[in-house]
Amino acid sequence: MTTDLIVGDDGLARPVWAATDPMMREYYDSEWGMPVRDEHGLFERLSLEAFQSGLSWAIVLRKRPGFRAAFAGFDPDAVAAFDESDVERLLLDPGIIRNRAKIVATIGNARATIALREEGGLPELVWGFQPAEPLRPERLADIPSSSAESVALAKELKRRGFRFVGPTTAFALMEATGIVDTHLVGSHRRGSSGVWPADV
Repeated sequence: MTTDLIVGDDGLARPVWAATDPMMREYYDSEWGMPVRDEHGLFERLSLEAFQSGLSWAIVLRKRPGFRAAFAGFDPDAVAAFDESDVERLLLDPGIIRNRAKIVATIGNARATIALREEGGLPELVWGFQPAEPLRPERLADIPSSSAESVALAKELKRRGFRFVGPTTAFALMEATGIVDTHLVGSHRRGSSGVWPADV
């Protein structure tokens, strides 16, 4: 087994990043890589991935309850109605990452999400970039930071008015929502999404 996997006290193999911190372990075991096919869920994850840009995911995950409270549970309709007073309120909120550009982008992305409803919606757009073939990473170094599909997805999202959605952020979104499976071969979670089989 690769040294990038650690067998926990429960006998289950996880990647290094999910092996020690209880919060990250729970996230890995129960949520990361599972299919998200609804508008609300995808908008939340897209928003959080954008806030993560340049930071560690653990920081964002610890602040997720604060983000949900500050951004009306990531209801796109509610966030789309935010105005400059909301931006100023959010910049004073210690429960979130206080970055004006990312806050403004999230509000704009909510509006772009609503606009997409006339053309199939955010889930149809994002899942339309699912690759034809699965990945088979045996080490963390085998996992790319972007792909041809994430480059194309980022380009299309930007064309639709979304911001803070570069190819790396788009790939992280695809990983988190099951569109690609980057669970390491040998991990107890490989194939758990049902989108990709464990043995391919």
